[in-house]
Amino acid sequence: MAVLTTVALLAVSGCTGSSLADDDQAAAGGPIHIGLVWPQSGVYKTVGDDFSRGWQLYLDTHGGKLGGHEIKTTVVDEADGKQAARTGIKKLVEQDRVDIVVGTISSDAVAAIYPVITEKKIPYVATGGRPDDLKDLTYTWHTSWQNRDAGSAIADYIRTNVKGSVYAIGPDYKGGWDQVGGFVDAYKAGGGKLANPDDKALFTPFPTTTNFLPYLNAVAATDAKAVFAFFGGKNAVDFVTQYSQSGLKLPLYAAGFTTEGAVLTGQGAAADGIFSSLNYAPDLDNPANRAFATEFQKAYTTVPDLYNVTAYDAALLLDQAIAAAGPNPTSASINAAIGKLGAIPSPRGDWRFGTEHSPIQPWYLRQVRADGRGRANVLIQTLTTLGK
Repeated sequence: MAVLTTVALLAVSGCTGSSLADDDQAAAGGPIHIGLVWPQSGVYKTVGDDFSRGWQLYLDTHGGKLGGHEIKTTVVDEADGKQAARTGIKKLVEQDRVDIVVGTISSDAVAAIYPVITEKKIPYVATGGRPDDLKDLTYTWHTSWQNRDAGSAIADYIRTNVKGSVYAIGPDYKGGWDQVGGFVDAYKAGGGKLANPDDKALFTPFPTTTNFLPYLNAVAATDAKAVFAFFGGKNAVDFVTQYSQSGLKLPLYAAGFTTEGAVLTGQGAAADGIFSSLNYAPDLDNPANRAFATEFQKAYTTVPDLYNVTAYDAALLLDQAIAAAGPNPTSASINAAIGKLGAIPSPRGDWRFGTEHSPIQPWYLRQVRADGRGRANVLIQTLTTLGK
């Protein structure tokens, strides 16, 4: 697990704690201060835009309050991960003295934020990837997924539907290692064989790779019968577009983030037919999703995606936790209330926190298909339920 430098950690340790704990702003009628860590630049900027939309939709449809309290938000840029997140969390804790932290997409950003919120005892509701090596989860809660789940969820489906070996590829950073590693481990455990020459997944430089053709040529030189990939943001657009242009006739399976959100628009027809696993599909038929999707399309004239949902759910669970924390909530009482929440009535289907402070939830098989209005990740079937 990545940690802060000694200087930065000491600086944070020396600052005052959360404003609710020290100043009792709630008792004085002041707002609850929430720090939002969204990517506002870099390869994941479109995901940050999606997070912002989901979060704002919840506030707009619930009177702008959480748990009956006014809120104040401060946004910092996650950019491409560690360094920006390290700078951002230092500002939120030392300067802005936030009561709660929400956000992030990358595991690198989680690794930078996690030791600070644990030291300062500030609840952190994370909306994106969760690395698999966090130890003390007391103040860390993910409304999203554990990184290994998407690949693990689809491994048996691929193994039973592909007659032959599969080539595995992803970006060279913690999130990529976990996403692809989840697939590789589950696939091999079931008896599957990798087509990669060294029997290890291939990882491309992150976030700098824009030309994937050399790597796709390497795939073509093997006896692979299919490819499993994980990429996100602009990397996903580049990879899928070049995969289509490369002439490879192999079916492409993916962790659902590879075709999720704005990247699907950028990929266009190149994405048609891709199978993926994710914990949300926009055509899920449940009451929460019907209401959410209707409001979302009314506000933004587009179908929602998982990133909208995980940020929406972050606001939803904080609404419940802050209300349960009593008339004068503190960071400590809000964190305790999060741990006591039951089922969250999410657009993805009801879920609850497991022992690892991430959702116990179903995972779905989707396929990119075109219709008269554009393209969508259409629900095919439920794959499995994951979470402890």
